[in-house]
Order: sequence, then C-alpha cells, then structure tokens
Amino acid sequence: MDVEQARFNMIEQQIRTWDVLDQDVLDLLYRVRREAFVPPAYRALAFSDLEIPIGAGERMMTPKMEARILQEVAPEKTDRILEIGTGSGYMAALLAAMGAHVYSVEIDPGLKASGEAALARNGVENVTVELGDGARGWPRHGPYDVIVLTGSEPVLADGFLASLRVGGRLFAVVGEAPVMQARLLTRTAPDAVSATTLFETVIAPLRNAPQPERFVF
Repeated sequence: MDVEQARFNMIEQQIRTWDVLDQDVLDLLYRVRREAFVPPAYRALAFSDLEIPIGAGERMMTPKMEARILQEVAPEKTDRILEIGTGSGYMAALLAAMGAHVYSVEIDPGLKASGEAALARNGVENVTVELGDGARGWPRHGPYDVIVLTGSEPVLADGFLASLRVGGRLFAVVGEAPVMQARLLTRTAPDAVSATTLFETVIAPLRNAPQPERFVF
C-alpha cells in the first residue's frame, strides 16, 4: 500500500468533501500519522471510511468525524482540553497538536494502557491519560476551553457544561439510535450557553452514560 497516497485520498475524498475545509486541520492530518494509532491487524484500513475496532468492544471514529470535530471545536495553542474516551489515542494526539494540554479520560484499563503507549511512541508529551468514568463529567482539571466526547450520550450530563470556561466549546453526540445529533455548545457568558446542531449521526454511547427518564405505567 502506498501510505502517502492513501492518506491523500482520505483527506481529499472523505474529509474535504464532508465540509472540512480548515487548512490547519487538513495539514494536521498529514502530520499526525493515523496508521500509528491503529491496531496492527487493521493497519491496512487506517485510511478507510470505517470505525476500526481497537479492542474492549470499542472502535475508532471515522476519519471524517475526527476531522470535523477538530474543525468545530477549533482548539487554540493556549487551550486546556478534556477528552472523554481515549480509545486509540489518535484523537488526543490531534487535539494536543492544536492545544496546550489534553486531559484524556479512559474507563477501560487496557485501552488506557494502549492509548498511552501509542501517544508515547509518537512523541506526544502534552496529554495526560487518566483512568476513570468520565461519562458525567471530569471537573478535576477544569475549567476547560474545549471538551470532546468520543462516545454519545442519550442525555448530555450537566457536569460537562459546568466545567466549561466562558468562550469554551463542547462537542457531543446526543440522543439514541437511530437518531443522534452532533452538537457544538459554546459558553457565551457565565450563565449562558449557545447550542448548534451540526449533523445527524450514530456512534456508540459512552459506558455509564446518563439515561433519559422512562415512563412507567
């Protein structure tokens, strides 16, 4: 496989056509090598429009989803970033390349270890991976400028907005299959948040994500 041609095709045919036009984001996808974060058994699929299995029943997001998230939250060099769901470590590496520091929370010990190892192998030093359940928030290092949830939540936990700095951006996929919405929430003032629905999608929920109240008859 011609890796660089496959990377070029991924960016031009999948990502750019999905309204990802920010040149800084596109350039970053050439620099942070996605194949280095994909399990060896699936490395030939590193640039495919697929959710690649990474173990523990979890999957990487598609390349176009990763790129779109970066474009929407638009990390700046001074930003403190929270990621819920380390997974392969690739999304954390992308966020770290744009921001100041990433705190990434992973509930599965095996994925924490493998994600941390991948980040270390690729020289990413400004990510702290922590073991824990972040499905309802992770205020430990807040407030944050950017928060990214790599799994969906049927109901977005209040704890995330509570940890968002004024001017901060939160990306989350909210809802239940077959209809989920990717949303960008921005704290515009201490007591005000604006919300934008970006697109509809379906991704696996975070473990222990809060559930909507069910009516019992």
